[in-house]
Amino acid sequence: MELLKQLLAINPNYILVGLMVLFYSLELLLPVEYKFRQKPQHQLHNIVMGFIFVVASFFWATIAVSSIDWLNKNQIGLFYIVSIPTWVQLILSVMLFDFVSYWFHRTAHKLPLIWRLHRVHHSDTNVDASTNFRGHPIEFIFWFGPSNIVAAAIFGLSNLSLGLYFLIITPLFFLEHTSLKFPTWIDRTVGLVFTTPNMHKVHHEQDQYYTDSNYADIFILWDRIFGTFKYKPPSQITFGLKEFDEDKKQTFWYLLKSPLVNMNRVSSAELNNEKPSDHTNVLS
Repeated sequence: MELLKQLLAINPNYILVGLMVLFYSLELLLPVEYKFRQKPQHQLHNIVMGFIFVVASFFWATIAVSSIDWLNKNQIGLFYIVSIPTWVQLILSVMLFDFVSYWFHRTAHKLPLIWRLHRVHHSDTNVDASTNFRGHPIEFIFWFGPSNIVAAAIFGLSNLSLGLYFLIITPLFFLEHTSLKFPTWIDRTVGLVFTTPNMHKVHHEQDQYYTDSNYADIFILWDRIFGTFKYKPPSQITFGLKEFDEDKKQTFWYLLKSPLVNMNRVSSAELNNEKPSDHTNVLS
């Protein structure tokens, strides 16, 4: 427990910068699944967008910590009704934060107003480690940020468990978006319970049939249980959203204002001129 507290005391800015440098270097040195032109320009737009996103996230983190402190002081949540060992509670807490995030994420794909914000993340036509930073700041403040408070209010989760959750999920976000090549045996083994990079990339497929799947950040188990799991070989994935295919729509300024722009979402049937049932969903 003391080691966990020491890890959580590390400045999160150091962690973010260190992870970005690490994965950027790995993408240069190791085999990658996808190669694309204008990588520096692509990363610049994502990182500038990410800078604002990170500022918004730290603003919300202050609110989240204060809110969860209040909830804990007033003993609100299921964990205050049952007594379980601390280490079990920490493990369950990480799962429950991820569980609530799964439902927030899934809902973001269904509510048109929230989707206008969330599509900024999905608009990236070249997914790599910098895609982790690509998100609209308003989305975090008004949608994904509150999910952790909701989880704490329902289940009685602590700020210590929230810190552990972020300690796990931050490097996973980079790993899941990196363009590094991963063998499919990882999907057939680790992927039975946990979200693998290949599985998350399916979520970034241009085809809405696949975009609306694999919502979980840590435990793909939620997608398997609730019927939103899909699979497609990474070599067959086309990233982005059809409505963002133009170069001008990949720039920082356009992404920032894009929630105000009316765009018809291109359905799977429109994109492929076929029925969703025609898709394959095989992990072999």
